[in-house]
Amino acid sequence: MILVSDADFDHALEQALADIPADFQPHLENVFIEVRDRPDAAFMREHDVPADLLGLYVGVPLEEKGPERAPTALPDRIFIFRANLCGMCESREELSDEIRITVLHEIGHHFGLNEERLEDLGYA
Repeated sequence: MILVSDADFDHALEQALADIPADFQPHLENVFIEVRDRPDAAFMREHDVPADLLGLYVGVPLEEKGPERAPTALPDRIFIFRANLCGMCESREELSDEIRITVLHEIGHHFGLNEERLEDLGYA
């Protein structure tokens, strides 16, 4: 387990987002990223997820939005769970890597990739 400040965690998250190729950026304009400590009981019930969840994409994948890919009224959301990520890491470098993998994994869902394909890409 590693303890980092919220600012250090946010900086690592911003680095992961900055590393996303420019060609993909326009497709992420209607995606809101929210950092929470961990999923609470209501969140776990609503989304049917475990307490040790690292991240979650909630939205409509681009491939299901139709050819025009018009944004929906509410933005798609990616939740990142700080305490769970910190709890599984032993160093800042490992934490940065896990944040990057988690962010790319959830963004992959936004682009319509399934768990098998994300695993093939190394994002699982």
